[in-house]
Amino acid sequence: MSELPRVARDIIAGRHADPFHYLGQHTENDKTIVRVFLPDATHVLAVGETGERELERIDPAGLFAGQLDRPQRYRLRARFGGNDVELEDPYRFGPILSDYDLYLLGEGNHLRLYDTLGAHPRQMDGVDGVGFVLWAPNAQRVSVVGDFNFWDGRRHVMRVRGNGYWEIFVPGAHAGHKYKYEIIGNNGQLLPLKSDPVGFGAELRPATASTVIDLSKLPKVSPAPDGINALGAPMSIYEVHLGSWRRKGDHGQQWLTYLELAEQLPAYVADMGFTHVELLPVSEHPFDGSWGYQPTGLFAPSSRFGSPADFAVLVDALHKAGLGVLLDWVPGHFPDDPHGLAKFDGTDLYNHADPRQGRHMDWGTLIYNYGRVEVTNFLLSNALFWLEQYKVDGLRVDAVASMLYLDYSRPQGGWVPNKHGGRENLDAVDFLRRTNTEVYRHSPQATTAAEESTAWPMVSRPVDWGGLGFGYKWNMGWMNDTLRYMSLDPIHRRHHHGSILFGLHYAFSENFILPLSHDEVVHGKSSILGRMPGDPWQQFANLRAYYSFMFGHPGKKLMFMGCEFGQNTEWNHDIGLPWHLLDQPAHAGIHKLMRDLNRLYRDTPALHALDCDPAGFEWLRTDDADNSSFAWLRKGHGAADRCIVIVNFTPQVLHDYRVRAPIAGSWREALNSDSAIYGGSDVGNAGAVSAVVTQESPELRLVVPPLAALFLVPSK
Repeated sequence: MSELPRVARDIIAGRHADPFHYLGQHTENDKTIVRVFLPDATHVLAVGETGERELERIDPAGLFAGQLDRPQRYRLRARFGGNDVELEDPYRFGPILSDYDLYLLGEGNHLRLYDTLGAHPRQMDGVDGVGFVLWAPNAQRVSVVGDFNFWDGRRHVMRVRGNGYWEIFVPGAHAGHKYKYEIIGNNGQLLPLKSDPVGFGAELRPATASTVIDLSKLPKVSPAPDGINALGAPMSIYEVHLGSWRRKGDHGQQWLTYLELAEQLPAYVADMGFTHVELLPVSEHPFDGSWGYQPTGLFAPSSRFGSPADFAVLVDALHKAGLGVLLDWVPGHFPDDPHGLAKFDGTDLYNHADPRQGRHMDWGTLIYNYGRVEVTNFLLSNALFWLEQYKVDGLRVDAVASMLYLDYSRPQGGWVPNKHGGRENLDAVDFLRRTNTEVYRHSPQATTAAEESTAWPMVSRPVDWGGLGFGYKWNMGWMNDTLRYMSLDPIHRRHHHGSILFGLHYAFSENFILPLSHDEVVHGKSSILGRMPGDPWQQFANLRAYYSFMFGHPGKKLMFMGCEFGQNTEWNHDIGLPWHLLDQPAHAGIHKLMRDLNRLYRDTPALHALDCDPAGFEWLRTDDADNSSFAWLRKGHGAADRCIVIVNFTPQVLHDYRVRAPIAGSWREALNSDSAIYGGSDVGNAGAVSAVVTQESPELRLVVPPLAALFLVPSK
């Protein structure tokens, strides 16, 4: 046996960058040569159109070669021990990526990148298998390993094309197979096995393999009601962590599956009157305690609760219940788990190498390099994937402030200025603008919302106006000011009257969502109920007044699960919500109030039609600091679409409280948060009050209950 050429030795050792140049069928010196590498095989036949031809074993490691009569399709029949096995040769199949794919990928404009990259069951030359495509431009060699090849990196070494895109068609692989990528990095080092950045399914942690998913076989998801995200539509969002909403098992140790959630969650949320469900990140993540905000599988619904098909069933069930579905989306950072994106091809491929740009010191995570077109193409495509594949209705983008500012949570000298010497991350700004533009172009019914905690201008204004292009912005200032105000003993609130008034100075500068999110009930902050002062009765009354104030205030609404019945402990992601509290009248009263507030908000155009328009709001009383009371008018489009909201943040009943009314006649108490049905003292106006005609304008003379809110609408 003659000495093997270098290329053959490299293939046997698993070091060759592109075995397609040697293995498979080739024409050499007018001869048709077939070479095959099958470790552990003792005999191999090439079974072609012109008959069978035994291949010579030219190396005991499993390298075979032989001559065919002419170029032709062929299969292999190999003997392993005493067994003969027929199989296809992966190195006889042509490329997967087209030249147009490579062109779009190279310029960062492959918006449906997920149609090409990742693992896709398909046919090639009449043979069933899976095409694998991966981006790893600095790798010396990439192999796909999995259930179909004994996890042996020598068996399916991929071909490299374009700017570092690796591909191979694996005959016989199919949906359900687990796989990873074995990569030899830029310096020749063998890296930890990597899961697929564009993998559509994943193993349950602590296992980390990707799973082949046939996207074409997933259940079709019905659309949400038209216009559900419109600025003039009611939008009351129930924020949910799927792993702890409810639990099952003797001690509540088991998660509900997507299918079980599909049976329970839509019915509950619809009955409570919410319009949307917002899910904490469902993308696959290795650490339960990250709540999904440190994802490693951006394209894969978490396997904790079932399969991607099961997740599609959940979204469909929510839509059929008339609910919109929003997903928390995390393009701001990623964890440094060895199976993930960190040092993916041996280099800082997805993040900046300089830790002053590429690492979040507070969170121990890595920051995407928004200046690299392949990275932003990857992220943008992921945003569109959830909207297209699972028909979700919007994305709430996490930690936008950390993306916008180069000096975010960094000491002086610990960050790199932009090209103008400023602190703005210009690449991130461009990325966010482009993402929002493409989302609205491809999914006009969808929306995006920014968790942005600073005064960055025009977050929710169109890109062509100079804005970032989000549909909505979380109003973090409103949340901080009002929760701080509510935590004060009522006797001190008169000195902080401006905390309530201040929010209306900027309430229409953005399209705001008022968030009482998961972040407000963790890390020692207590529950929302736990922040309320006073004895137990006053705590619940304060909470009823606060929730009513929120629903009367301009802006869309968001509430984290458990807040709707006054959870009295911090949220714990390891256990289910304390649903037993609903057996207690005070908590049941909060629950009923929330249902009624949602229905009032949805059924009263004055409370939502001009949520984001200053024409929909008018102060009626702002000067009663001594009584910590406020009154305002909400307006809809029609002359009769009016709602007066009065809030008393003291424990004293306010008698003969005078409020100007826009029209004369009877005004009905549409909701009184002090009603006995909610656990209140039942102080009020016997259900209605007439506006007294004065020389200036009609006037209401009211009894305003303690620590409570009234909603008054014109009687029909």
